[in-house]
Amino acid sequence: MFRRRRREQPDQLAEREAAAPTRDSGPWDADEPHPEADRIDLGGLRLPHNPDFDVRLASVGDQHVGVVVLYDESSLQLQALAAPRSSGLWDEVKTKILAQADHLHQQDGPFGTELSGEMRVDGDSRPARYVGIDGPRWFLLAVISGKAAVDDATAEPYIDFIKDVVVVRGDEPMAREEAIPLRRPNEQSSAETPEGPGFNPFKRGPEISEIR
Repeated sequence: MFRRRRREQPDQLAEREAAAPTRDSGPWDADEPHPEADRIDLGGLRLPHNPDFDVRLASVGDQHVGVVVLYDESSLQLQALAAPRSSGLWDEVKTKILAQADHLHQQDGPFGTELSGEMRVDGDSRPARYVGIDGPRWFLLAVISGKAAVDDATAEPYIDFIKDVVVVRGDEPMAREEAIPLRRPNEQSSAETPEGPGFNPFKRGPEISEIR
């Protein structure tokens, strides 16, 4: 059953204003104050709803392990992993990627140090940017490939997309670098209320296909 949001009282509004985001942009942790928006709820990730983007779940067997976003001859791959409470994973993951690929170099980007160069898939080369973001007990890896990896104007919608992602780590114990579980939007419990103002349960939602 979908429940209508109650009208907020003045003291509730003041409390929400006091809990305004402390940063200009994300990716956001689900437990920190972040802007309300129309997002696609995939369980471990809540993604901005951009009608121009083709969003697909990447699956291994029966497990959804990541997201692929397609737009303008480019793609964005997202994967959220569990990280230790005491330290991030990007420095470690970055070292592993560089050890496996000598055609990448480090550069500064909107989220800090990133890797840029060529991605080789099935013998073909494709421009790629590897972006890592460390959060509280999670790590988000974003790989931009295609035209957006070398053209800032084409990359801008993807960068804005990443900045509005919400990561839902949860409280369950997870192994280091274990993929945070994802699910299709229609697999959510009926008791859950999708994030975002003005939700209409009768409005057709985004189409999510799968890549295996």
